[in-house]
Formats: sequence, C-alpha cells, structure tokens
Amino acid sequence: MSDVVVGKNATTRTGDRVLAVCLVVGFATLIDQAILTVAIPSVRASLDAGTAQVQWIVAAYSLGFAIALVPAGRLGDARGRRGLLVGGVATFSVLSVVAATATSADVVIVCRLLQGLAAGTANPQVIGLIQDHFTGWRRTRALGAYATVAGFAGVIAPLLGGAVVGLAGGADAWRWVVVLNVPFGLAAAVLGLAWLPRVARVAGRAQLDVPGAILLGAATLAVLLPAVALSGGGSASPWSVSAVVAIVVALVVWERRYARRGGRPILLPALLTGRRFATGTLVATFSFGSSLGTALVLMLFLQEGLGLSAWEAGLVGAPGAVLGALCSAFAWRVASRYGRPAVTVALAAVAGSLVVSAALVAWASPTVLVVGLVVTQVVGGAGSGLVHAPNQALTLEEVPLGTSGLAAGFLQVAQRISAVLALAVLGGIVLASVSAGELAAYRHATVVALGVTAALVLASVVASLSDRRSAPPTLVPAPALECAAA
Repeated sequence: MSDVVVGKNATTRTGDRVLAVCLVVGFATLIDQAILTVAIPSVRASLDAGTAQVQWIVAAYSLGFAIALVPAGRLGDARGRRGLLVGGVATFSVLSVVAATATSADVVIVCRLLQGLAAGTANPQVIGLIQDHFTGWRRTRALGAYATVAGFAGVIAPLLGGAVVGLAGGADAWRWVVVLNVPFGLAAAVLGLAWLPRVARVAGRAQLDVPGAILLGAATLAVLLPAVALSGGGSASPWSVSAVVAIVVALVVWERRYARRGGRPILLPALLTGRRFATGTLVATFSFGSSLGTALVLMLFLQEGLGLSAWEAGLVGAPGAVLGALCSAFAWRVASRYGRPAVTVALAAVAGSLVVSAALVAWASPTVLVVGLVVTQVVGGAGSGLVHAPNQALTLEEVPLGTSGLAAGFLQVAQRISAVLALAVLGGIVLASVSAGELAAYRHATVVALGVTAALVLASVVASLSDRRSAPPTLVPAPALECAAA
C-alpha cells in the first residue's frame, strides 16, 4: 500500500465521493432523530410507555450522541476518520433493527442510547472530512449541501413516518418506522469502505487525552441525566450538582496538568478561546435546541391536542421544511457575501415566527391555527436554512490545524446538550398536559413551550450580534492531504 500526497486541486473526484458519503451518513442519522417524533403516540400505545419512559426514548439518542462526539472527533483527528465513520454507521443500523424488535420501553431506551453513541462516533468524521477536503466558499458550499440533506431529512421524516404509521396500522406501527433508516445506514457503510481514502498517520497526531475524554463524557452525562429525570416526572439526587462540580473540577485540574507535561489536552485553549468559534458554538447551541424542541412540541400538540393523524401533522411542517432545505442549498452564497450579519437576520426571522406561532396556538380557531402554523413554519424553515450551514462555516473557519474533528465534536456536543435539555424540558411541558385531556390544557402548555424556544433563538441572536465583524469565509489554498491508496 503506497502513500500518495493529493492536493485539493487534484482530488475533485475524491472530494465528490467523500462528500457523497458524508451526505448519506448525515441523512441516515438525522432522519432517525426526526422520524421518531411522529411515532411517539404509537410507541406509547404499543409498549404502554409512561411519560418518563417516553422522555427517555426521545432524549436517549441525543444523550448518547453528545457523550461520543468530542472523544470521537479527537480520535478521528489522531487515527483517521474512515474506520470510525464506517463502524459507527454500521453499528447504528444494526441497533435500529434491535430496537424494532423490542418488547419493552426500557429496551428501546437502551437501543436509542447506543444508537446515539454510534451516530456520535460517525458524525464528527463527517464534518472533519468536509473540513479536510474543502476550504473557503467551497467548504461553505459543502456544508450547505450537508444542511440541505439534513433539511430534506426533516421534510421526509414526518411524512414518511406518518405514512408508515397510517399504512401499517395498529399499535406496533412504530416498529416499521424505526427501521426506515437501515437501508441508508448500510449504504453509507458500503460507500464509506469503497470511497473514503485511507489517511496515513502523521507523527504527533496519535496522542490522545484518554482521561480528559472520559472526564468530559462523565461531565456531559452528569449534566444531562438529572434534566431528563426531572422532566419525566422523576427526581434528581441532591448530589447531582455536587457531582457535576466535582467532575468539572477534576477535568480542569487534569487538563492543566496534562498540558504542563507537554500533552495536547482535549480542552484545547487555542480552540475554545477563539472568538469566532465561541460565538458560533453559542449560536448553534441555542438555535439547535430550539429547532428540535419546536418540532417535538408541535407534533405532540397537533396529534394529541388537535387530533390530527401523524400524516396530517407531518404535512403541516412539510412546506417549511422543504423551503428550509432549499435555502440551505444556497446559503453558502449568502454566507460568502455577507458573513455573520446574514446569520443574525435569519435568526431574528425564526424568533419572530415562533412568537406568531405561540399567538396562533393561544387564540386561533383550529382551522386558522393549522393554516397559520403552515405559514409560520415556512418563515421559520427558511430562516433555519440560512443559519446552520453558514454558522458552521464561520465557526470552523479558523480552527487550529489538525483539530477539525475535535472542533466539530465540541460544536456538535454543544448542540446535543441543547437538544437533550430542550427535548426533555419542552416535551415534559406538553406531555404534562396529557392528563388534563382538554384542548385548553394543550394550548397553554404549547404556548409556554414555544415561548421557551423563542427565548432560546433570541439568545442566539444576541450571541450572533457579539460577532458582527466576522468576515465571510475566505477562499484559501488547501493544504495537501497524505492519503494511502484504499
């Protein structure tokens, strides 16, 4: 096996293939996250799942995802991304089949957690590969393609899930929904083996901060577990806060000691203290949690509050999701021309759409409400489509050399922490109204939840305004990649 050095200008075919693999992986993992929200009523009926179990089923995937992201990103930087991506997405697919055969809600929860770990292992490699193979506006365009696929996953998931639930019928319809991602996951694994180049190890890249990764994962777990437990009607130990503090202190002490000994800590100061990276991570954190939380809240309200079928509920959000995907495809042009201000304006539009949605839920008749939500979701979808890819490009534009996987891991772990908290808290707010069984109770809970999501987006607007001077992504010559013939 001979090593060859390939530059960006000489690897157009390789870059296209790498991007294709990344898009399939992204679609497989993202459709799984979005499609389950449609099947929640079916899961509740089939497995007799209580509110707490439903919360865990919804949140476990993001919880596992968040724990794996940073260690997997750093491991990809050090040892190569090909094996991690292929292994992660293959394991993810197998676990989907296992989940579909589960006979209890607890088994589904475990499978969702393990799926999240597998997807969290593969996903930083996607962003890392894009970082490795593209620069400047080409990178923004590649991220835009990834965001477009994510948008279409969001479009297809509720429609496909709703159609499957309707066609399959019965309480076990959710089992067919859970395995819909399997063909895409297996295709991603096969294409990854065939098309992803083997990257030769470079001296100095193999150093891993294993204790730091373990402590960071423990800290993430310690933060998120009490939130999910509380939102599901459970209780959190009074020692939870103490555990979080103790783990964080231990992490900081270890990282400082490790750095003094000449190691490269997982909490890399040059990365975490960069203004553009910090700003972009805050924007992604607030906006991502709001986006997933809004989707869950509206799905629950439309189905269990207004009595719409899963298919009908999916249709309400479909136009906005389609427009969001289309906007993602062209967002790189906006980012290349306007930079951070474009992201800020788009976020403000999303915040406005959430405020109007809350007003409609509070006061509109069912017919006006459904039509109005279609319109507000169109505005919100377009805004979201113009946020995610440009924000990622701006955030990762100036990360230190050799840390693209680690940077992607931190960016996504922030998103996943936000997702777990948002899904747990917002889902808990709406599900708590189920016992009341009245439309008025559903309306009140949904208004409160949408108010929280609007506040999250407004926080992202404030964060984005703090970096108004960020220039558009630049086009710079790409460093060569040392690749080995596969």
